[in-house]
Amino acid sequence: MTDILPAVLSDLARSSGVVVDSPPGAGKSTLVVRAATHIAAHGEPLAIVAQTNEQVDDLIVNLARAVPQSPIGRLSAQGYAAAPRIARHGNVTVDSAVAGLAGSAIVIGTAAKWSTVTSGEWPCAIIDEAYQMRSDALLQIAGRFNRTLFVGDPGQLDPFSTVDTERWAGLSWDPQLSAVAVLLRHNPNIPQHRLPVSWRLPATAAPVVSDAFYPFTGFTAGTARSDRSLTFTTRAFGSSPVDKTLELAAETGWALHELPARHSMRTDDEVARACAAVAQRLVERGATAISERSPEPVPVTPDRIAIGTAHRDQAAAVRQHLPADSGITVDTANRLQGREYDVTVIWHPLSGRRDATAFHLEAGRLCVLTSRHRHACIAVARAGITELLNAHPSTGRVYLNEIVKFPDGWEANEAVMTHLEQHRVPA
Repeated sequence: MTDILPAVLSDLARSSGVVVDSPPGAGKSTLVVRAATHIAAHGEPLAIVAQTNEQVDDLIVNLARAVPQSPIGRLSAQGYAAAPRIARHGNVTVDSAVAGLAGSAIVIGTAAKWSTVTSGEWPCAIIDEAYQMRSDALLQIAGRFNRTLFVGDPGQLDPFSTVDTERWAGLSWDPQLSAVAVLLRHNPNIPQHRLPVSWRLPATAAPVVSDAFYPFTGFTAGTARSDRSLTFTTRAFGSSPVDKTLELAAETGWALHELPARHSMRTDDEVARACAAVAQRLVERGATAISERSPEPVPVTPDRIAIGTAHRDQAAAVRQHLPADSGITVDTANRLQGREYDVTVIWHPLSGRRDATAFHLEAGRLCVLTSRHRHACIAVARAGITELLNAHPSTGRVYLNEIVKFPDGWEANEAVMTHLEQHRVPA
């Protein structure tokens, strides 16, 4: 694969901004670390902006390992206590004020924290997960940076807001639009680059995710189907639906564990129990994975398994069916964004619903849920999703001058469901 970093850095030296689009698992984090290392090595103070504290900490850990000799500053809120994985690095300083980080070659903080900085200027900045950043958040801090590298995934979740944003729809400065969308709308000549290969998604998943969520900027898998496999160290007694689901997922990379059709509450206890049962059974069967990282079988430990949901109360419902010390990650798509696991179990957003709202049809949400895995993705849902989609075509309002987001959420859900139906296991 061609290394795009030299071209990105060359454009950044000549332009006030550069955009790099990355599909899931294409090496975005690696690109950010390499770019930051290069810039810092040339003596330029660098600011890095991430969207959540977890993203900030992930970047700090990666950078501290990559450049242990460079001083790194963690711009934090008052009273922030550094996590052990941050505190163990001697080249990392934590402070709630930029003045306290003087001498740091790289200063990293969330967009919300950077918006409180009232003085200072940095010759260069990197904005990570730029498509998650609202345009108004960029406006608050853009003046502090002379040149900015924007890196993100255009297929992931849009910026989130708790207020109604309809009043701004179609306006060029709509604050609900992503920072990149508004940037490109006002600066169409800004250099753009794209990472074309996903190193996370297996060959069984990359074509599905690419076709459903990236119809105009498709990507391929960096590994062949023969490079990865998922097996079990124990045999199943009998042939329960859960074991059939796991074996199909291990063989094909996908499975739809389908419960009987029924309209249900959002916190459907049967679906919650099924999600927990599938994940626990994966551990009980002693799943092992072979990949390009290791030709020898590596145990799929609980920390390498995630259960993804659309709502926090659904995640809480799943946790009730898992031991407190299970070690399995259970969280919403918003919080799983940017993370990677060997196997993911997803509670389909449309399971058991009477309607298909814009929230549940959001393409980015389903994209996140179906693109966290390296080996297999198992969807748990009630039957009837295809019928629900057919009964609820997209009917959202259209606004003049509004940037049309592709793909359409209905089309993306239809594409994924068409694929999942070929891997159905009735429960």
